[in-house]
Amino acid sequence: MKTAPLIALLLLGSATAALSGCGGGRDRGVELRIPKGAGGVGFLPLLVMEEERLIEQHAAAAGIADVRVRWIEIGGPAVVNDALLSGSADFIAAGPPGFLTLWDRTTDSVRVQGVAAMTALPMYLNTTAPHLRTLDDLTSQDKIGVTAPKVSIPAILMQMYARDRYGPDQTTRFDRYTVTMTHPDGVIALLSGSGAITAHYTSPPFHQRERKDPRVRTIQTSTAVMGGSTTFTMMSTTAAFREAQPALYAAVLAALDDANARIVADPRAAAELLLASTGGATGGDGFTVDELADVLTDPDVTFTTTPQNVMKYATFMHDIGSIQHRPDSWQNLFFPEIHDVPGS
Repeated sequence: MKTAPLIALLLLGSATAALSGCGGGRDRGVELRIPKGAGGVGFLPLLVMEEERLIEQHAAAAGIADVRVRWIEIGGPAVVNDALLSGSADFIAAGPPGFLTLWDRTTDSVRVQGVAAMTALPMYLNTTAPHLRTLDDLTSQDKIGVTAPKVSIPAILMQMYARDRYGPDQTTRFDRYTVTMTHPDGVIALLSGSGAITAHYTSPPFHQRERKDPRVRTIQTSTAVMGGSTTFTMMSTTAAFREAQPALYAAVLAALDDANARIVADPRAAAELLLASTGGATGGDGFTVDELADVLTDPDVTFTTTPQNVMKYATFMHDIGSIQHRPDSWQNLFFPEIHDVPGS
């Protein structure tokens, strides 16, 4: 991992400062609050961090005793953004569009910036409707399930497609077709034929679950729209947290790197964890361990802290007025600890 040497130096060099910033160090302990996110493969590193107590381990190695991590059962970009701004969460994980909205809103206040990417993987627009071959075939009777309107990855992807195909004045052409659904609810709605949606923009392993049904076809992918591999989930926090607790910040980054390395080294163990996680929100329902392990080793699914194509999102969102500030480079969006990786 390219970030490892820098992380090690940060952990060793700033432990004393972190102990002071945490309000008393060894005697009083520290609690970190982190939402677990929307579930699925994109949030698997968080599950590994929780299961293996990786933040606690890396914090202890840096001399920060009695760190307790509270994993909060909430997900969705708007909800986790509000949790960070309200002070009820210390780190959050979400997709680049949701992060960029928060970064833009806080550039002159609490300064939310990226810690690192977590995963890079495609999203897929799936349908069972015979008349849908592309987005251009949508009718007034069609609805597309997405995790959030306007700020979710699928919403931005469809805006990019609309702007490129129909011109700037048609950027929001497909917004009216979207309805808010979690990924598991979207799978159920699409496969049940209830009529609640005719298409679902989703991610692994929900995509693979849908494609097991012979009625389902994929009519668009994020890879095609973005022109390559793209960060799907990333972690962020406030400048105040990083400045007050640099060693603890470094421990979280090291734990994320560690989690990704463990998933790559033992995808079957990671698949077992995903399958065992409670409820359909983690994407285990309908799969065997072997099937999930195959998803995790798909060449298009990568576990990396290196940001990919985040600037493409930022440039587009600025151009259409979704965000007011335009970053000069991807490094402007992330804290310096990750700046040495070949991001984009």
